[in-house]
Amino acid sequence: MSTTILRHRRGLGLGLVAWLAGILFFLPIAWMALTSFHSEADAATNPPSFAASLTLDGYREFFGTGGGASPWPALINSTVASLVSTLCVLLLALPAAYALSIRPVKKWTDVLFFFLSTKMLPAVAGLLPVYLFAKNAGMLDNIWLLVILYTSMNLPIAVWMMQSFLAEVPVAVIEAAQIDGARLPTILARVVAPIALPGIAATALICFIFSWNELLFARVLTGVVAETAPVFLTGFITSQGLFLAKVCAASLVISLPVLAAGFAAQDKLVQGLSLGAVK
Repeated sequence: MSTTILRHRRGLGLGLVAWLAGILFFLPIAWMALTSFHSEADAATNPPSFAASLTLDGYREFFGTGGGASPWPALINSTVASLVSTLCVLLLALPAAYALSIRPVKKWTDVLFFFLSTKMLPAVAGLLPVYLFAKNAGMLDNIWLLVILYTSMNLPIAVWMMQSFLAEVPVAVIEAAQIDGARLPTILARVVAPIALPGIAATALICFIFSWNELLFARVLTGVVAETAPVFLTGFITSQGLFLAKVCAASLVISLPVLAAGFAAQDKLVQGLSLGAVK
C-alpha cells in the first residue's frame, strides 16, 4: 500500500474524529435550544419527547412579557462591564507585552510567571477582602467595581498571550519606524498593533468571554443596580424548583452575544491562536 493512500486514509480518519468531537460538543447546545421551545410540562418529561409541541413561553418569561422582571438592565450591565474591561485590558497588556517580548526586561520569564501565578489563587479566596474593600469604599452594587475587577482578573492571561503574539513582530520594522522618528505610542498603535491584530483579537475575545460569564463576584458584589446577565439567570432557580424550559431559553439568549462575537472574529481567532505555533 502506497504512502499516499495511507496519508489519505489517515486524513479521513482524523477528519471523522474531528466531526464526531464537534457533534458531541454541539449536541448539548442543540438540546438546550430545543428544550427552550417546549412547555415546562414537556421539558420535565423523562425520557424527553422530541415530538412535543413548540411554544415561546420560555422566551416571553425571560423578556418580561409574562410578568417577570426585564432582563435588559442586566444585559446592558454585562455588556458595559465586559466591553470596558476588555478595552482596559488591551490598553494595559499591549505595552506590557511589548516590554516583555520586543524589548525584553531582565528576567522577563520571572515576570511572566508572576503574572500567571496570580491566576493560581482561587477566586473565592479573594472574595471576602474584595467585599470588605467594596463595602468600606461604598462601591457595592456598582458596575464600575466589576470593570476594575474584570480588568485585574483578565490582565495576567492577556499579557501572557500577547507576549507570544508580539514576539512574532519583526524587529526590523520597529527599528525602521524608530529611525523615522516614531515614538513608542505611535509604534504600538501603527506598527505593532496592525501586525499582531489576529493575536489581539483572540486575546480580546477570550477576555470578553471571561468577563461576560463571570458569576461569583457579580453575585456577591451586586444587587439590583449592577446586576449582570449571569446573576439574572440564577433568578430562574426558585424555591418552587428548576424551570427547565425557562432556564434553557434564558441561557440561550445570554449566550448569543458570546456566540456572535466568536463567529464574527473566528478568522482572527484562528490566526491569533496559531501565531507562534510554527517557526
